[in-house]
Amino acid sequence: MKFETSKFMRKLILFLALLVPATITFAQRNMSNKPSIQLIRNATLVIEYNGKKILVDPMLSPKGAIESWAGIETNPTVELKMPVKDIVDNLDLVIVTHTHDDHFDKAASKMLDKSIALLHQPADVEFFKKEAFTNAEALQDHKVWNGIDIHRIDAEHGSGEVLKMMGKTSGFVLQAKNQPTVYIVGDAIWTEAIKANIKKFKPDYIIVNSGGALIKGFENSPIIMDEAQTMELIAESGKAKVIAVHMDALDHCRTTRKSLSEKAAELNIGKDKLIIPQDGEVVNLIR
Repeated sequence: MKFETSKFMRKLILFLALLVPATITFAQRNMSNKPSIQLIRNATLVIEYNGKKILVDPMLSPKGAIESWAGIETNPTVELKMPVKDIVDNLDLVIVTHTHDDHFDKAASKMLDKSIALLHQPADVEFFKKEAFTNAEALQDHKVWNGIDIHRIDAEHGSGEVLKMMGKTSGFVLQAKNQPTVYIVGDAIWTEAIKANIKKFKPDYIIVNSGGALIKGFENSPIIMDEAQTMELIAESGKAKVIAVHMDALDHCRTTRKSLSEKAAELNIGKDKLIIPQDGEVVNLIR
């Protein structure tokens, strides 16, 4: 009888040993189906969407590795909050809105797998050829990738002469069954075109670059949204929650998390409408 009991216990232990890893794996996969956005730093995001890990606008350099753009200090002005390995491991897709150093730097080119699926704007075809990415694709307008509808939208990185200097940039919209619609505005000032995009796609979340960046000699012409323009976007955002990023990481950005929060408070805009994540913070998305 003791022998049979002992034999049974060994079988039970073996069964549980096999069951636990399987349960953990299932839980991990199930978790990955819950959409979220993690702000890495500046405009760099990791988006978990429709079970895929998507990296947006990777700037992976250590603090101070890139030249100053305002004569204040070298960029980025803060360190990453996590190891680069955690950011680039197990990626399914990289999306690059444009190739300025604060959206795709030399560190990103070096650290990313050259065969990773990568979507970019048509203006950057030669850049990614030169950087030897073998699975990079210029998205003209729209494609379906792993059940995700991805739309590319032209954006305006400033106005007048500044716009000519800054070159082409893009935004992207992500849509999928049973997932919230996410509009990544990219480096852009507030325009009627963005207003029209919000009406067209009816996003659940809008990610806006709200750093109020300026360039020397054109201090009255922001190249991305500042406090005032972010408030204009919020006023036209419909049902969407707005996630503001691209702050407190570059020396030419004048809008800070603090100044944006203060402007929102003046207008009685609460955290239920405007989310201002810290570096490393994860925002869970609800449809």
